[in-house]
Parts: sequence; C-alpha cells; structure tokens
Amino acid sequence: MKLYLFSFLKEVYYSVQLYFQVKKPINSYSTIATRRVELQENPDLPKVDVLTQVITEQDEDGKYLTEVEMADKLFGFIVGGYDTTATTITLVMKYLKEKPEFFNEIMEEQNEISRNMMPRIVLCWDDIQKMRKTWSFVNEVLRDTPVVQGLFREAIEDITYNDFLIPKGWKIYLSFGATQKNGEYFPNPTKFDPCRFEGNGQLVPYTSAPFGGGHKICPGREFARILILVFLHNVLKNFQWEAKDPSEKILWPYFLVPIPTAGYPVTLSTV
Repeated sequence: MKLYLFSFLKEVYYSVQLYFQVKKPINSYSTIATRRVELQENPDLPKVDVLTQVITEQDEDGKYLTEVEMADKLFGFIVGGYDTTATTITLVMKYLKEKPEFFNEIMEEQNEISRNMMPRIVLCWDDIQKMRKTWSFVNEVLRDTPVVQGLFREAIEDITYNDFLIPKGWKIYLSFGATQKNGEYFPNPTKFDPCRFEGNGQLVPYTSAPFGGGHKICPGREFARILILVFLHNVLKNFQWEAKDPSEKILWPYFLVPIPTAGYPVTLSTV
C-alpha cells in the first residue's frame, strides 16, 4: 500500500472542525460574514468554537477585529495546531528510516513499554513519560531541521546588545536554525546525536526551543508531545514502511515549514 505520509497526516488533521470553519474565509471571508449574521440573528448561539469566539472578541475599547485580522488569527491556529505537528511526525519517520542505529534503540524502548503495560493495550500518561529515547530523538530532529525557523519579539524598552542599540518598539527576530547549529551551544552541530537531550544538564537554556519559551511558550506543547509520541508508538508497533524515494530532499516553501519535496510517499506493510 503506497501512502503519501505528509498528505495522509494532512487529511487526518483536516477532519478537525476548526479547519472547515476557516478554510473558506481565508479565501473569501464568506464564512466569517455568514457566522456574523447568524450571531446577529441569534445572540444566544453557543460560542464554543474558535471562529465564533474570534468574531465576538473585543479589546478594552470595545472594538472588534476586522475580517483580515480574524482570518490572520485563524490561519495562525491552523499552521500552529496542524502544520507543525504533522511536519514533525513526517520528519521523524523520515529520519528513523535514514538512521537505523537509532531506530533499533527506539523500537526496544517501545517494545519494553508494551510489555510492561500488558494486559492493558491503551497508553496512559506514565507510559508516555517513559518514552525518553523517543522524545530525545524527536528533539534532535527538530534541532537538525527546525519546523519553526524563528519568531519575532518586540523590544519593550531600549536595549543595548554587543554595543548595538535596539530602540523600544523594534522587532527582534530569534533564529532557531542559526542557534541550534551553533557549535558554542551544540558541539559538533552537524552530527545527529539525540543524546544531547537525554537529561545530562548540559543544554544552555533557550538554545533549543522548538515550542518557544517564556510566558509566550506554545500553549499546545504538551498536547503536541503526546500526539507525536502516541502516533509513533502505534506506527512503530504495527507497521513497517519504506520510502519511495530514500534521497528525497526537504524544502522550506511559502510558510517556511520544512516538508519533503514530494510529501514523503511510503509503502506501508503490517508487522
């Protein structure tokens, strides 16, 4: 059975209600306008979905978001909540096939977890916490090929850094890709080595921050970690896969999210 892994993950995520609510307004804003009319006609309409909450959101002056601002926020939810996790899973599976020496270690860890959880067949929180080698592998993939290239922050006061003045209000760009390949923080940075993340305390804070950091750290980081680890556990235990093109390159298209050029098509077989 041939499968385009990135495309397959995309279809899984597209089943989430949020996507169908915002797919159309990103192109024409018609769904935003339709929902706004529905809310005007029925003020008691449940405000449980993201689209409705964005439409009814007001600032301290009682001002609503414009349709452009709404679409921008909703699109951010899609990229942050879908693209990053799906891309991470795709890259991890690609790396696992390309680095069999780590594949065997991770399979051993997953097999041990499966043995210890019997007769239970569904993962629990404690099982996920034991996936240390698997999560270290994921973190090294994200260091080597960061899904999010960087982020902007605004200087809230004048800052002097290395004799350079950064005035208040200027935007500062933090490049994860540059920091995570810096030999000062990651010795031999071109070497793929998941041991960097196995809790020896040598990592400098914020040198590897795939989910950001500080009070603006990604609110979905734990959900993403659980989703990635549960997905990998079930795939590794139940399937084998072969890449259609083992030498497939990784590109950074419009949104700077790294994806395999052809979507990483694979042939799946049951174990």
